[in-house]
Amino acid sequence: MMPRMNKILRIAVALLVLGTLQARAGEAEIRQALKARFPNVRIDGVQPAPLEGLFEVRFVTQDGPQIIYTDALANFFVVDGSIVDAKSGRNLTEERLQKLSAIEFNSLPLDLALKVQRGNGKRVLAMFTDPYCPYCRRLEQSLLQIDDITVYVFMFPVIRPDFADHSKAVWCAPDRVKAWLELAAAEKPKVPTGGAKCANPVDKVLELGRSLNVRGTPTLFFANGERAGGGMQLAQLRAKLDDIARQPASKK
Repeated sequence: MMPRMNKILRIAVALLVLGTLQARAGEAEIRQALKARFPNVRIDGVQPAPLEGLFEVRFVTQDGPQIIYTDALANFFVVDGSIVDAKSGRNLTEERLQKLSAIEFNSLPLDLALKVQRGNGKRVLAMFTDPYCPYCRRLEQSLLQIDDITVYVFMFPVIRPDFADHSKAVWCAPDRVKAWLELAAAEKPKVPTGGAKCANPVDKVLELGRSLNVRGTPTLFFANGERAGGGMQLAQLRAKLDDIARQPASKK
């Protein structure tokens, strides 16, 4: 009985030592990988995380101590519940959620939207937007810097619902596109003077937005059906539009 027990103990100790050596090897590889990719970040500590295969990385920023989790080669980080590709900086979780929340672009009732086209219009985008949303106004100004684009504007006045008549007045204006840009993209909003007495789609757009779980403005829908918030930088937005424009029609 004793020899068998001693054998089991020797195996357990060997496994424990092996696990410790593997953990230390992982720590060294993580430090080396992080130093190569982020030379200005001081790593305070690396240790195995409670979940097997992950490591806890501690470092300090101006906001105080921070913790992220990574694999043994520091190829991916787990940050705020998202998996981030360490090399490219891509938030893989966010990209996956965008795929899952995508729609059929052709199912959008585009007759309820303003159509703003510049150039050949090959870059295509739909957006739910409020002219009194600061982020929306910045996006409108960015879009003015992109040529060969078609933007379907779904007027979605939820930030200042008491000003919904301003969006309705855009629809009633003789030149809807001009009226919209003067209201939503100018340095100071210019409200159309013709009033909001005509039949308009604003209430239907509000219902449409709720049915699509549009919970903030601006919300963008690309031609392949993916949705995004309006926080993209101009270069990132242009690159995204170009990438989708190059995709075969079957993938949009």
